[in-house]
Amino acid sequence: MKIALGPLLYYWPRSQVSDFYAAAAHWPVDIIYLGEVVCARRHELRTADWIELAQTLQQAGKTVVLSSQALLESAGDLISLRKLADAGFALEANDLGAVKIAQDADVPFVAGPHLNIYNGATLDWYAARGATSWVPPVEMPGAALRQLLAERSCSIPTEIFAHGHVPLAFSARCFTARHFDLSKDACEFRCIEHPDGLDVNTRDGRPFLRINGIQTQSAACQSLFSALPELKSSGVDVLRISPQAHFTEEWVRAYAAALAGEAVEPDIATWQPEGIANGYWYGKAGIEHLIGSVAC
Repeated sequence: MKIALGPLLYYWPRSQVSDFYAAAAHWPVDIIYLGEVVCARRHELRTADWIELAQTLQQAGKTVVLSSQALLESAGDLISLRKLADAGFALEANDLGAVKIAQDADVPFVAGPHLNIYNGATLDWYAARGATSWVPPVEMPGAALRQLLAERSCSIPTEIFAHGHVPLAFSARCFTARHFDLSKDACEFRCIEHPDGLDVNTRDGRPFLRINGIQTQSAACQSLFSALPELKSSGVDVLRISPQAHFTEEWVRAYAAALAGEAVEPDIATWQPEGIANGYWYGKAGIEHLIGSVAC
């Protein structure tokens, strides 16, 4: 299996983004996704900056994919997306509008996790329109994935969201702005103060969700590290690791070492102190952490 570094879901200062990808160029990742997926108002890096960064990482030997927003809201969003497509890199399409733009630009696309592909016929439909790989919905259990792959006729690679805070939903409303009693159009870019999003707790103080602008994420970090043998036997070709502000490199190297057959014991208490979960993979509540089919 290959390792992919997913698109950056958070709003970081320009210097932090530059340092992160300068380091990632030397990590054991095969594919790097770039671009703004969450909010068009985030402007530390413009479209031209993402394209320049893509060219740099391509020269470093990485396969680069430029990601589209999951929620295209304006003509300006479409213009920016067309510029990404015209750069000649593959696109990650997270919206049907992005699929159309990829077709118009005659560039391959990855069918992203927000396209709602739940059966083999739908996957075949996207493959016939130029998809060269796909990412199942983040909540799809392993059993459902195996059934889908048995149904399909196409043979494009399957990439799974293996590690990171799960992107659960998007809304036209900005939750971070609302938290600070601000409007979406005058949000003061508060997301940049929270490099891994904002925790949301229940009334009794238990972590429940994480808000990241218009995106809602899981509070715990999904980690399929312990399920690697099952992922291999299920037909998964690529593992996606979602960037986080801390310890992304450590996780990347742990996954790479495990895939190479080394005995690896991740330092979860340090690398992911908020806890890990993998319930979705086993058809359970996503917040659960299981080993095999036994809850921990």
